[in-house]
Amino acid sequence: MEITITNNPMVRDRNIDKKVLFHETDCLGVFKAARDMIHLGHRLITHPLSGSVKPGQTPYKTIILTGERGVLDEKSLLLIEESIQTCIKLKAGRRNWPEKTLTDFQLIDYNLIYC
Repeated sequence: MEITITNNPMVRDRNIDKKVLFHETDCLGVFKAARDMIHLGHRLITHPLSGSVKPGQTPYKTIILTGERGVLDEKSLLLIEESIQTCIKLKAGRRNWPEKTLTDFQLIDYNLIYC
C-alpha cells in the first residue's frame, strides 16, 4: 500500500481507505517528512513539485511514496532534497488566506494527486 504524506485536510478526510500521514505544517514540513521516509527506504511515486504550483504559491502539498521499504533510493533522495531547496529559496510558508481560498488550494492539491 502506498503512503501519502500531506498537510491538506481534504486529502486526509477523503482517503479513509489509504495510508495517509497528516502533518499540521507548511510545504517545507511535508517535504522534510517525505525525506525522512525516503531515508527509511521508501521511494517517491509522485514528484514533490508536481504541477505548476510552486511551494510559495500554495499552503498545501501532498506527496505519495511507496509503502514498501527497500534500499535508499538515491534518485528519490536527490529529488526531495532539490525540492526542499526550492521551497527554502521561494520562502514558502504560512500566510493568512481567506477560508474560501484555502478550500480552493486544497482542491487544487487534491486534484494534482488523484485526478
